[in-house]
Amino acid sequence: MRALAHPTRLRLLGELRLRGPQTVGMLSERTGEAVGSVSYHVGKLAEHGFVTAAPELARDRRERWWRAAHATTDWDPLELLDDPERWLAGNLLRQAAMQRYVDRYQAYLDSEASLDPAWVRGTTSSDIVLRLTPAELVELRDELSALGRRWQERGAPGRPGAEMVTLIWQAYRGPQ
Repeated sequence: MRALAHPTRLRLLGELRLRGPQTVGMLSERTGEAVGSVSYHVGKLAEHGFVTAAPELARDRRERWWRAAHATTDWDPLELLDDPERWLAGNLLRQAAMQRYVDRYQAYLDSEASLDPAWVRGTTSSDIVLRLTPAELVELRDELSALGRRWQERGAPGRPGAEMVTLIWQAYRGPQ
């Protein structure tokens, strides 16, 4: 988890998951990071099993392609509570992911005025406070995950009129 908590690594893994296999050069162009930096971070991601080589895509022996090893990265925070070091690593990863969410939403807000109004019409940002038991919170988490997966399966790449839409939700016991 600590290896993935680095913002550049999180972004590179996201790019591979979103756009499919790429070379270090392609990732460098997409992210604006230096080729050497991308190469180092992809190596760290590979070392920890987050990305794998895709040699079948190479046109020659010098070209190296990479793909995400998994579609998602999931863990149960409850499993981290008994190990302070693992909990800290998980917390750093969640903070890095949250910052990525904030950065992506800010980029959306900065570009909203230039979008087709049909896309702006469907945009939403809201919150609601619920009164739930711990078991109900687990039930809500499971329902939200299922809903997200259902819509993800519906949105195959290349479908006419379909564009990438980011869905972010959070459910947690708020401070008293």
